[in-house]
Amino acid sequence: MAVRPCTPPLPHSQLNSPRVRFELLIHHVALQRRAHAGFAAATELQCSGTQHKTWRWSSGKACERALQYTVGEKIHGFTVEQVTSVPELFLTAVKLSHDNTGAGYLHLAREDRNNTFSLQFRTTPLDNTGAAHVLEHAVFCGSQKYPCRDPFFKMKNRSLSTFMNAITDSDNTRYPFSTQNAKDFQNLLSVYLDATFFPCLRELDFWYEGWRLAHENPSDPNSPLIFKGVVFNEMKRSFTDYRKIFSHQLQSKLLPDHTYAVVSGGHPLCIPDLTLEQLKKFHCTYYHPSNARFLTYGNFPLERHLQQIQNEALCKFQKREPNTAVPAQRPWNEPRECQITCGPHFLTRDASKQTVVSVAFLLPDITDTSEVFTLNLLSLLLIDGPNSPFYKALIESGLGTDFSPGVGYNSFKKEGYFSIGLQGIAETDIQTVKEIINRTFDEVIEKGFKSERIEALLQKIELQVKHQSTVFGLVLASHIASCWNHDGDPVERLQIGGQIAKFKHCLEENPQFLQQKVQQYFRNNRHKLTLSMKPDDNYNENQKRMETTKLNQKINSLSNQEKQEIYTKGLLLQKPKSNNQDDCCLPTLKVSDIEPTLPFTEFQVALAAGEIPVQLCAQPTNGMVYFRAFSSLNTLPEELKPYVPLFCNVLTKLGCGNLNARELAQQIELKTGGLTVSPQVLPDTSHLDSYEQGVHFSSLCLEQNLPDMMHLWMEIFNNPSFADEEQFKVLVKMTSQKLLNGILGSGRQYATLRASRTLTPAGQLDETFSGMDQVNLMKQIAEMTDIQPILGKLLMIKKHILNRDSMRCSVIATPQHMTRAQTEAGNFIGSLRQSKKDRKTFHPHVIEEPAFEPSELKTHFVLPFPMNFISECVRTAPFTNPDHASLKVLAHLMTAKFLHAEIREKGGAYSGGARLNYNGIFTFYSYGDPNSTETLQAFANAVDWAKSGKFTQQDIDEAKLSVFSAVDAPVAPSRKGLDHFLFGVSDEMQQMHREQLFAVTHDSLTSVSNRYLGVGKSTHGIALLGPENEKISNDPSWIRI
Repeated sequence: MAVRPCTPPLPHSQLNSPRVRFELLIHHVALQRRAHAGFAAATELQCSGTQHKTWRWSSGKACERALQYTVGEKIHGFTVEQVTSVPELFLTAVKLSHDNTGAGYLHLAREDRNNTFSLQFRTTPLDNTGAAHVLEHAVFCGSQKYPCRDPFFKMKNRSLSTFMNAITDSDNTRYPFSTQNAKDFQNLLSVYLDATFFPCLRELDFWYEGWRLAHENPSDPNSPLIFKGVVFNEMKRSFTDYRKIFSHQLQSKLLPDHTYAVVSGGHPLCIPDLTLEQLKKFHCTYYHPSNARFLTYGNFPLERHLQQIQNEALCKFQKREPNTAVPAQRPWNEPRECQITCGPHFLTRDASKQTVVSVAFLLPDITDTSEVFTLNLLSLLLIDGPNSPFYKALIESGLGTDFSPGVGYNSFKKEGYFSIGLQGIAETDIQTVKEIINRTFDEVIEKGFKSERIEALLQKIELQVKHQSTVFGLVLASHIASCWNHDGDPVERLQIGGQIAKFKHCLEENPQFLQQKVQQYFRNNRHKLTLSMKPDDNYNENQKRMETTKLNQKINSLSNQEKQEIYTKGLLLQKPKSNNQDDCCLPTLKVSDIEPTLPFTEFQVALAAGEIPVQLCAQPTNGMVYFRAFSSLNTLPEELKPYVPLFCNVLTKLGCGNLNARELAQQIELKTGGLTVSPQVLPDTSHLDSYEQGVHFSSLCLEQNLPDMMHLWMEIFNNPSFADEEQFKVLVKMTSQKLLNGILGSGRQYATLRASRTLTPAGQLDETFSGMDQVNLMKQIAEMTDIQPILGKLLMIKKHILNRDSMRCSVIATPQHMTRAQTEAGNFIGSLRQSKKDRKTFHPHVIEEPAFEPSELKTHFVLPFPMNFISECVRTAPFTNPDHASLKVLAHLMTAKFLHAEIREKGGAYSGGARLNYNGIFTFYSYGDPNSTETLQAFANAVDWAKSGKFTQQDIDEAKLSVFSAVDAPVAPSRKGLDHFLFGVSDEMQQMHREQLFAVTHDSLTSVSNRYLGVGKSTHGIALLGPENEKISNDPSWIRI
C-alpha cells in the first residue's frame, strides 16, 4: 500500500495487517492505540471543580434526517436504493446510485462533527510499472479547475482538515479526507473531484512524481545520469524491507492469476518502463464514475454533497461498463512450495537465523460477510495472545523470534487468505515449522477452543464498538472498502450485531462449528503455499547491478538531442512548483473561520486514600470506563532506567498473584479492553530544563467489568510475577525483533530523538526509552544466554514504581457511573504500599536541572538503506512562552513555502519540513531522502529565508490555518482532560496559547527566526540514518555508529 506523506496518517500499516484486523473491531483497535495511551479511575473522594459542556455521540438529528429518505426517491441525479438504521453504531446508512453513470454512493449519517469523504476506484494493474501508484500522486499535481501545481499540499494550508490523504492498495485507490467545517468540506470536495476526474497529467508532473532520467547534479550536464522520481525512490526504499518483500511474494504466489501477482505500488526495476501515455490510459480506464464508489459520513446534509458531486463532476459523464472486476483465482489441485531470497538483516541477532517461512491458504470470497466474520474470529483464536494454539506451538518453541510477516487472515483481496509461520529461524528448521503447523491444526480439530476465549473475543467486539473514535468515519470507510470494491454489500458489513448473533447461533446449533471450519479451510485445502525466504549476501549488490543494467539500457537508447532535453527538463524541475503559478484559483478558508475560543472540559481533582490526586472527568463514554495512573521514576537509580521500557512491556504478560501468564492474559481478554504500561518523559510547560519522568498505566473496560479490571491492577501492582524465565525470553526476542523491524518505518522518529538528545535534560532520557539506544540494548539482551541478571534489574525497578508514592490517577466515566468508579479506584489506591509520608501537589515531581548545559552533537547511523532519514533539532522556547506560538506558526510556514519545494520538489525526498514539538524543540526533518548534506544546507537556507521575511500576510494566514487544523482536532471522550492529567495544561492555558497563535505577526516570525534559529543563537543537534556517506565520513565533527 502507498500513502501520501502529508497528514499524520491513520495507522494504515496496522489497519492492513491481517493479524490486527478483525473487521470493525480490529480497525477500531488499531486506530485507538493513541486514545488507549492511558485511561483512568478514582475513589471515594472529596471533590471540587467547574462544570463545562462536553460533546457526545448519539443517534441525533443526522440519523433522524436520514431516516426520512424513501427507496426510489430521486435526489440531484441519484436514486435512493436502501435506508437502514444501524443502532449499534449510532448511524443510519443511505445507499444510492447515480442515474447516468451507475456510480455507487453510501452516506452514513451520524451525529459526528468530524465529517468524512472517500472516493474509491477499483484499480487492477497487470504489470509492475506502478501506474496506479504514480497516478495517485500525479492527479494531485493540477487539474482543469485548479491548474496550479501541487494543490494537494497547498490545500493543507488553506484548510482545517483533520485528515487528507490518498491510498493505493492492491486492487483499489482511495481518496479520503475529513473536516469539521462545512465550508472546508465543500472546498476539499471540489479539489478532490476535479483532481481525480479531470487531472492535467502534465509531462513535468509525471517525471517528478513517477520517474525520470536526470543528472546527479541537475546544474552539471557532465554529472552522471541516474533514476529519480518520488514514487521510484519510495518503492526503492520499500523494497529494502524484508517484511514487505515477503508479504508481496506471499500474495503474488498464492494469487498468481491476476492483479495480485503484481506490485500495485510499482517495482523499482519496472517503474522506468511506465510512460505518460500509459498513465493517461490507466486514468481513462479506471477513473470513471461507473467504476467509482463515493462515501460520506457525519452530520452534514446529504443533499448538499449530492448536488456538488453531480454539478462539479458526474453530470459530465455517461454510464459505461467498467470491466475492472477481478476474476476468481483458479484453485490448485496440489499444494505448492517456493523459496525466495532477500538482503541480510542489519543488526541481526544471529546471522544463521534469518530465514522466514510461512504456510498460506486461499479462502472464500470476501463478500460473504458471515464467513468473513467467522474467519476473522477464527484467525484471532488461532494466533492472538499467549493462549492461542499457534503462539504456544510456534512462538514458545524457541525456533524463531516472532510470527512471520502478514500472519493471520487477510480479507483485503477479492478472496481472502490465511498465513501462519515464523521469522528468525534457521534454514534447517523449515521442515520442523511445517510439521508444527500441521500438528497444531490437528490438535485444534480434535480439541476445539475453550468457551472462555470465544466469549472474550465476542466481548472485545462489543467493547470496541462502544469505544468512541474521533476518526470513526475513516474507520468505517476503511472497514467496508474491500467488500464494496468487489460488489459486496457495505451496509451488511456494518451490521455487527447481526453477524454476532448469526455466529452464536451457528455455534449453538453445532458445537463443532469452528473445528469443521479448520478442517475445511486448512487441513483439507489443496490451495496451500509454503513460502520460505533466506538472506543472500549478494542480494543488495544484485539489485544494484540490475538497476545499473536498466539504467544503462535507458541511457544507451538516447540520442544526443534527448540527452540535451533531459538536462533542460532537469533544470525546469529544479524550479519550485509554485513559481509562476496562480494559486488563487484554489478555494481557501480564512483565519476568521477559526473558532476564537475552545470548549472547556469538565473535570474535578480530588484526593483518594487521603493524599493521592485523582482527576475525575464525567463524559458520555457509552458504557465504558477509562482508568489511568502515572507513577514517578524520580527515585529510580540512573543505571536501571534503560530497562524501564522492558519492565513496562512484560509487566502485564508474566502473570501476577495466583495467575500465571496464560491465565492473566485470559482475564485481561475477558474483563478489559487491554492493560497498557509505558514509560513517559513529560516536558515542563514553562522551563526547557525541567521535566517529569514516570510510567503511565492505562486501561479500559465495560462498566460492569470495572471491579474485575481494578482487581487485576491490584494484583499486578501488589503481586507481580517475574518467575517465568522461559516466557520472559520469548517476550524479549519478540520485542527485539519488532524494534529491529521498525527502524525503516520509524527512521524519522529515531533521527529526531538522537538529534535532540543533548539539547535538554529530558532529551537523553527520551533517547534511552525510545531511541536507537533502546533498540541496541534490546538486541544485546536478546542475545544473552543468561537472562537472570536482567530479571534481577526488573525486580529492583518494581520496588520504585509499583507503589502509591508519587502517583496520580484519572477516571473517565459516565456521570451515573462515576460514584462506583470512584469507589473502585479508591479501593485500588488503598491497596497499594506506601513508603513516603509527605506529599506535595498534583504535579510535584518535576525534575529541574538549572545547571544543565546543552551541547551540539552530530550522529550518523550507518545503515543499509538506499535513502536517508535526517533531522536537525534546535533548542527554542517552552509552551507557555509567547515565542512558542510564533515558532509553531513559523514551522508550518517554512514547510509550506520553502522546505517542501527544496526537499521534496527539488531534492526528490518523500517528505520534508519543520515542526515545533511540545517540548520546545524545533525540528527540521526529511525522510525517504536521496540527499544528505544537501538537505542540511536546505535547512540552513530555510532559516535565512525566514530571517529575511520574504513571505506575505496570506502566507502567514495559511500557516495559521494549518496550525489550527491540528490544534482543533476532535478529542474523544476517552481523552478529555488528558493534557491536564499528564502535562498540567489547563483549558485556560490552552486558550491563552490559542490567542497567542492568533496574534502571531510578520514581525514576530522574523524575530523568533533571528532569536532562535540562526547560527550561534541556539544549540543545534543533527542525526542521520542512512547509507555510507563519503562527505560525512571525512568530517571529524560527525560521530559514526
